[in-house]
Amino acid sequence: MSVTILGIESSCDDTSAAIICDQQLLSNVISSQEVHRQYGGVVPELASRAHQANIIPVVDAALRDAGLPISQIDAIAYTRGPGLLGSLLVGASFAKGVAIALGVPIISVNHLQGHVLSHFIKDEPNAVHPSFPFLCLLVSGGHTQIVLVRSPVEMEVVGQTIDDAAGEAFDKCAKVLGLPYPGGPQIDRLASTGNPKFIEFAKPKIPNLDFSFSGLKTSFLYTLRDRLNENSDFINEHLPDICASLQQTIIGILLDKVEQAVRKYSINEVAIAGGVAANSGLRSALMALGQKKGWRVYLPKKQFTTDNAAMIAIVGYYSYLLGKTSPLDEPPLARFPLG
Repeated sequence: MSVTILGIESSCDDTSAAIICDQQLLSNVISSQEVHRQYGGVVPELASRAHQANIIPVVDAALRDAGLPISQIDAIAYTRGPGLLGSLLVGASFAKGVAIALGVPIISVNHLQGHVLSHFIKDEPNAVHPSFPFLCLLVSGGHTQIVLVRSPVEMEVVGQTIDDAAGEAFDKCAKVLGLPYPGGPQIDRLASTGNPKFIEFAKPKIPNLDFSFSGLKTSFLYTLRDRLNENSDFINEHLPDICASLQQTIIGILLDKVEQAVRKYSINEVAIAGGVAANSGLRSALMALGQKKGWRVYLPKKQFTTDNAAMIAIVGYYSYLLGKTSPLDEPPLARFPLG
């Protein structure tokens, strides 16, 4: 018997709804909020108000794209956290209301688990996915972790940042350079024509599999300050080289820990997930390292790296098969550790 899941994602500033039937993606609709660009970052109150306006049209569009009446939905999966509490409340409240109206179960989903399982979304006939167990580098604006994935519902964080996330480092350094929000994609674009050896920024020495990016941000800021004292037009004259050097440093920090994790756990199935997984430099560097080391590397489609409801629906699918549903009184959580 087929299982059809409606997924709802509202953890930050993207309102998304998706329909999955037995892992097969039928629709995935995302409404982004452009209002935040003028503020250089997401404004929580504006985000939650936009979710309220967008969620009904987005869900309606997902059902129409899938060609299904809402009566065929077997369960509703929604993001419980982590994320902005006001945004999460909108998605959770809507999901619970529809579930009550339809008489179907709800499944609360950890947003980070969704990123990891985005590799299992089937949107084409020959889609491939990692074999269990595998290691996943989960890297975004709010999280940088290495996750040991033993099954769709059994995950262990074996390394994580002790301060800032890699995506946050990209965005904050981009702001120093005067680049528009979000800064990570801007740095990636400029880095493609720059010299990655132009500047050598400081790399942290953190034990085990943990990360740190606060020191890198400090090194970046002080280096630019010193160069600007020597030449007030330094950034304008060398912007691609600065971006390439920064990106190369961050990628080096990330892949060094991935390599350590592969050695420690003797697992050569390696995946990446999260918003920074769209970074072209990281994707090519991981593929090159994987070929050198004999790993099987899995890169998510870029459309599944950003926040989307398809990844929430796929978690809901596996949870439904295991009989894991959620009570209606379960509250959303701004902080919701994976595992």
